[in-house]
Amino acid sequence: MITIISGTNRKNSKTQLVAKYYFQLLKQDNKDVHLFSLEEIKSIYRDAFIEKIEERLLIPTEKFIIVMPEYNGSFPGILKLLFDNTDIRKVWWYKKALLVGVADGRGGNLRGIEHMTNILHYLKMNVHYNKLPISKINLEMNEKGEFVNDLTIQAIKEQVRSFENY
Repeated sequence: MITIISGTNRKNSKTQLVAKYYFQLLKQDNKDVHLFSLEEIKSIYRDAFIEKIEERLLIPTEKFIIVMPEYNGSFPGILKLLFDNTDIRKVWWYKKALLVGVADGRGGNLRGIEHMTNILHYLKMNVHYNKLPISKINLEMNEKGEFVNDLTIQAIKEQVRSFENY
């Protein structure tokens, strides 16, 4: 099972649109894929909702695709809180991760991707080598959530294909 995490709790974000794009791409191949948006998290503390998501979705997941926007040179605190409020041994240890950075600037959240890589290594996760920073997201994607640059579409498809075989 693959779970795509939309790594922000901001409503109507480009990150959510990118995560949905990855979801649709994987669904085309009838993969067992799920989309989990951090918009759903109501509390920053471990609660019944987190425990339910953990049991139903996170623990059974073998591979994670984490789509994260750039917040102050890194990634959103709500994403870190997800790691902090789950059972790390059951949810994260020895599983695989693919990282996608999203930013309106030119770096595509490279710093956040590297920061997250260090955290995931600490959590004993295997991080895929093909980390994709998507820069200038407002030019890359239209308001319907469709990528408009053929090279970006090709890069995403290549990234997903190599992760499926990872």
